[in-house]
Amino acid sequence: MRIGILQCGQSPAQLKRDLGDYPDMFVRLLAGRGFDFTTWHVEGMEFPQDIHDADGWLLTGSRHGAYEDHAFIPPLEDFIRRVHDAGVPMVGICFGHQIIAQALGGTVVKHPGGWAVGAQDYDFGGQPVTLNAWHQDQVVALPPGAQVAGRNAFCENAALIYGDRAFTVQAHPEFGDDFIQGLMDTRAKGVVPDDLLAGAAARMGQADGASLLADRIEAFFKQPRALARADKGAA
Repeated sequence: MRIGILQCGQSPAQLKRDLGDYPDMFVRLLAGRGFDFTTWHVEGMEFPQDIHDADGWLLTGSRHGAYEDHAFIPPLEDFIRRVHDAGVPMVGICFGHQIIAQALGGTVVKHPGGWAVGAQDYDFGGQPVTLNAWHQDQVVALPPGAQVAGRNAFCENAALIYGDRAFTVQAHPEFGDDFIQGLMDTRAKGVVPDDLLAGAAARMGQADGASLLADRIEAFFKQPRALARADKGAA
């Protein structure tokens, strides 16, 4: 199964050499699960020619806000809507979670409650899951057809499911502790409050839910979809 990675941002230059860029992290997260990957750097205005250039789409994180004025956002939203309408599966992580919601009619804002940084505890339908997070923006109004699949007290819409068409997560199952530490060293000073950084440092090693999320992403991509098959056959 070919997964098209839509790269919406870039790893900090100081971290990219040793820890890789965002697509590299997803390839590692989903390794050994029968996927092949092709990346389009949509932040750099590199888009697929067709929604069926991959069997499923994965949208990465980004330092940008979904609501900000960037050239790549309108065509990305259009692509998301076309993929959704055709029933081709999408997975969105952090910014990907937010831009899918916004493209389909939801609302994303800079959360007045501030940041989530490092290991965070979530409830995924009664199953506790701890994942690394790095965000201030949140989805605050759901688009039509979206249902909450994961939440905590700070982030009520921490994971969303759109039937068999999209599965999105605010946290970062692809971020290891080394990358969180790198972000704390390169992007956090003067931006993220010191008490949150101290709390994230104290919880290093506790975000153990990445494999569980990888299982869920794999299962979501591989479930049968009659609409996508019919649409592709008619194209």
